[in-house]
Amino acid sequence: MTSVHEEISAHSQKQHAHIQSFLTLEQKREQLIETAVAKCKQKKPFTTDEINAITSKMNELARGGIVPLRKHVTIQMVKEYVERKQK
Repeated sequence: MTSVHEEISAHSQKQHAHIQSFLTLEQKREQLIETAVAKCKQKKPFTTDEINAITSKMNELARGGIVPLRKHVTIQMVKEYVERKQK
């Protein structure tokens, strides 16, 4: 039989790993968003497919609690962001 301390420790380690996975995905997502914004500013074609694939993974983690949900990004959202920043 495991002790309460061991159970708490295992739970904490699991939560830490959960958060670390989320943060890694969030960093990749932000990089992809920056790339999409840069392409949009340069009037080059871009897609949000990779961004949203990562967003889906992040939202799977969020369903387990602890970390927040993220919105899927549309091409229109990127264009509107760029327009606001250029004014």
